[in-house]
Amino acid sequence: MMRFFSGRKDKPESTAAQPSGEEPEPAALESETLENSYSAEAEGSKPGFLARMKQAVARTRESFSAKIETIVALSRTVDESTLEDLETALITSDLGVQTTTAILDALRDRARRQAIEGGEELRTLLKAQICAILEAPRRPIPAPEAPPMVTFLVGVNGTGKTTSAGKLAAWYRAQGHTVLLCAADTFRAAAIEQLAVWATRSGVEMIKTRQGGDPAAVLYDAATAAKARQIDHLIVDTAGRLHTKTGLMDELDKMRRTAAKLIPGAPHEVLLVMDATTGQNGLQQARQFTQSAGVTGIVLTKLDGTAKGGIAVAIAQELNLPVRFAGVGEQMTDLLEFSPAEFVDSLLG
Repeated sequence: MMRFFSGRKDKPESTAAQPSGEEPEPAALESETLENSYSAEAEGSKPGFLARMKQAVARTRESFSAKIETIVALSRTVDESTLEDLETALITSDLGVQTTTAILDALRDRARRQAIEGGEELRTLLKAQICAILEAPRRPIPAPEAPPMVTFLVGVNGTGKTTSAGKLAAWYRAQGHTVLLCAADTFRAAAIEQLAVWATRSGVEMIKTRQGGDPAAVLYDAATAAKARQIDHLIVDTAGRLHTKTGLMDELDKMRRTAAKLIPGAPHEVLLVMDATTGQNGLQQARQFTQSAGVTGIVLTKLDGTAKGGIAVAIAQELNLPVRFAGVGEQMTDLLEFSPAEFVDSLLG
């Protein structure tokens, strides 16, 4: 095992990420390799993106589409009663009051200018409205002048940050990029070991320190190593924290300063990991979190576990942040780059 900066107190390590003796989560025990996973998908033994997104939002589609289908079937002419029924359907799918109001205002404005002829046209206009909301906050991510591109994963405990870090490493590797993981969640028990399992499965190295070590110190060594090895992407798993925890937020600021000193413009992305099953409660927490953490995008996990996938639309509307990735399962390749058009097609056909 190679050690870097042996004079440092915390002695961060570069490791091939051999799992520790502590038992990881069941999903992390699978033996499939990155190459086998992606080659199977390429050969067609796994469904394509649209089919996988449809599977992920199946529970939402069953409830949401059923309500929309009823409205469409009963609407020869779209009137205020129809729009009130639509309003109820949108709110109960967790789009939230603010987002629903924006959609209904746009539809009412259209109806005043030009009548909406029946349910099918209403469905078409609804799809266009939702897609426009999801597209609005999306913007190109500026590439750094020189590698690596640094991505922080932030959020509260239990949302799937560490798992998402490992899956994101696999996703970038599948695009032909080199990746280094940084285990900067030094507070949560077994977080380093869990990330080590994902690093092994993804075929990437990671930089770590002992539990309770200084996260900024391990980030310093990870950034230095990534530059020296000309790694394309450095993915940093940070400790779970609430925006109200001043000490932890100060620590995150220290990490941002450390990254910026070594790599111009870093961190280039700060992805907030959100649990889709928490719905509007999670959105309120995220709203407060983004004000203090410099968040640039969202990783929406457990999308396959909720009937209220409309939270993705509320995120874009209310936080003005793009959903960058969606977690749709426990497998290594179950992190999908988010596509607004295909998400809307998955929900409404």
